[in-house]
Amino acid sequence: MNLTKNFAPFLCFFFATLALFHMCHAQNSPQDYVNAHNAARAAVGVGNIQWDDQVAAFAQQYANQRKADCALRHSGGGGRYGENIAAGPAGVFLTGASAVKLWVDEKAFYNYNSNTCASGKVCGHYTQVVWRNSNRLGCARVQCNNGGIFVTCNYSPPGNYNNQKPY
Repeated sequence: MNLTKNFAPFLCFFFATLALFHMCHAQNSPQDYVNAHNAARAAVGVGNIQWDDQVAAFAQQYANQRKADCALRHSGGGGRYGENIAAGPAGVFLTGASAVKLWVDEKAFYNYNSNTCASGKVCGHYTQVVWRNSNRLGCARVQCNNGGIFVTCNYSPPGNYNNQKPY
């Protein structure tokens, strides 16, 4: 009896499952969110942001509320936190890191000198990512009942104050 031959299908299944598990959870860890934020912040000379479990608990609580509909609706944060949200439809694999990239890509529409966004464009997600006074971060990601993905990041203290530059 050749054990290697008998266990080969099992081993293939095991390693394939392990690889899929790793792929599904890649780029969604607290450190992945922090790294994506800090890369954007470093690009403009802003200090690092740190993960905060209390802020993350708020983000997770709100993300859980969005599971039913995946609606791009802000929590309001009660004034305690700044917030960025993103959602991807079923079939689109939206990771936490890719959500942060969507927000950071708004940099192309931000004019630092005038502290404004290009006409018809959005850049407030980007400015919250790099807001110099925001130093604590908590994020959450859920799969919604419709198969979509909802991602939220909250920031403390909040940013995006009128007539103030982010950095």
